Amino acid sequence: MFLLRLLYKPFAILSGLIAARIGKKLFSGVWSKIDDQPPPRPGRGDGSVGKVIAAQALQAGVMAAAAAAVDRGFATVFHHLIGIWPKKPPTPADDEQS
Repeated sequence: MFLLRLLYKPFAILSGLIAARIGKKLFSGVWSKIDDQPPPRPGRGDGSVGKVIAAQALQAGVMAAAAAAVDRGFATVFHHLIGIWPKKPPTPADDEQS
């Protein structure tokens, strides 16, 4: 089983690259609906503190959502091809230790 799960590593690397590209595109599209200017960066001094924080929070959320969607899609394809999920599901003993 461990070796089969190890086969998922190339899928995981590819999904990370794809998720980053999708996340950047999605964030650019969402930000263009909010503001005509590019999103302010923390170290440049452009934009207010609130705008910088909002832009970074929005970017983090969009990137996390894109990563989750792409990772879930790749994991589902892997499950259908190989027959196991790439990560072991938690056991009831794991839940009791939390």
